[in-house]
Amino acid sequence: METGEIIQIFAESGFQIDRQALDAMRTSSPEQIQHVVKTMDSSVLVVGIEHIRPLGQDLTLKTISLPSYIPEITVQNAIPIKIKHRECPVTILKDITNQSTCIGEYTEFVQYFRDRYSSLGEILRKRLGARPIESLKKRNLDTREPLSVIGMVLDIKTTSNGHKLIQIEDTTGTLRILIHKERDKELFESANRILLDEVIGITGTLSSDGNLMFVNRIIWPDIPNSQNTTINGKNRVGKAVFISDIHVGSKTFLEDAWLKFIDWLGDDINYLVIAGDVVDGIGVFPGQDKELAISDIYEQYEKAAEYLNAVPKHIKIIISPGNHDAVRQAEPQPRFPERITKMFRNDFIFVGNPAMVDIGVKVLIYHGRSMDDIIANIPGFSYNEPTKPMTEMLKLRHLSPIYGGRVSIAPEKKDHFVIDQIPDILHCGHVHTVGVSSYRDVLTINSGTWQSQTEFQKRMNLMPVPSRATLVDLSGMEYKIMDFN
Repeated sequence: METGEIIQIFAESGFQIDRQALDAMRTSSPEQIQHVVKTMDSSVLVVGIEHIRPLGQDLTLKTISLPSYIPEITVQNAIPIKIKHRECPVTILKDITNQSTCIGEYTEFVQYFRDRYSSLGEILRKRLGARPIESLKKRNLDTREPLSVIGMVLDIKTTSNGHKLIQIEDTTGTLRILIHKERDKELFESANRILLDEVIGITGTLSSDGNLMFVNRIIWPDIPNSQNTTINGKNRVGKAVFISDIHVGSKTFLEDAWLKFIDWLGDDINYLVIAGDVVDGIGVFPGQDKELAISDIYEQYEKAAEYLNAVPKHIKIIISPGNHDAVRQAEPQPRFPERITKMFRNDFIFVGNPAMVDIGVKVLIYHGRSMDDIIANIPGFSYNEPTKPMTEMLKLRHLSPIYGGRVSIAPEKKDHFVIDQIPDILHCGHVHTVGVSSYRDVLTINSGTWQSQTEFQKRMNLMPVPSRATLVDLSGMEYKIMDFN
């Protein structure tokens, strides 16, 4: 084949080819060349002679296992090829930025919880014919037919006999509900998942005085069994990389691994999504100043901008803040202020925390601080399996159910943590461990960190899983966890 035709075939597939490999393939058939292209590892940037067999043999690739890191390839005689990158549109579907109105008045707390109850209650009402709590107390107590009610969890106790006694409330009143530990063990086990301030549906029968309901069934808002959430199947193309918790400025920031990651980002990557904690921050925990390599917050962001501005320009970068970043600590958090964003390239997209974006699939980005509360309150949950609390968020249709726990939540008039639109991907960070799973067609990704274990983490007995990135092929939602250690 002509050299120009060979170059074109490789270029259309996103590869460059050096002169030695080009010379070796001139006598190859079009079928052999197409076979090389189709079986080429997507992480290869420049196809060299080492990637193809001698011409006397079958022209197939050497057996190459997917490497944790592709080293930088310097090719003196590489033929420059202008590669046309596809457009990478990003639509912001949901973001708190410029929508915060709260000033901390009592009435705003009431409005916040009313909005949560209304939003999640509406989802539950579609599944059961619930009635107000007040109407249960006024009903004819001679009958014992099953009844349903929707309530927000006000209190959780365990009786002296080991039963669960939970108080729920709606806009009309409060009601105590009892889950018997022996009558239905599966139901009782499910009740161990109930968290304060979440909204649930209850079906059961009332006691003779109408002040207690014996529970037969617990219903969570949850997401449907099967999703058809993609806006347009034709838009589900390209690849996205998900990372979080970079922690630039910390002494334990893993610069070597990060530079390997930047070198790895190639022409086939379209999006880079970052779920918070871009820098290590200042004064986030006691004694943090002793663990900082950069003690000025703006110098931390200048260094972070230097690292991220080195990402190839065709990759669309989306950044959401975390609890170490220089925005308000109360969630939901707005995007970075202009003093910080202007340090980065002007093609970066900054969103708040949480935020929903459309990149051909809908991605719900949340830093994940509420996982501290969820893990602490549900038996069997741990930081080693971060997708379990993330799956619980989907079941509750809420990103941060417990109010007044470890997460400081601003009482906005609207509860921005309610998952009203069902995402294709839920992306979190915060816990510094790695996990990917799927729940009812929603891919849950926790992408680890770029920081080794800190002294604070040692005291907390937390072992991070650093230097990982999750690569997702958006067309089929297949994923790989890449290791850059």
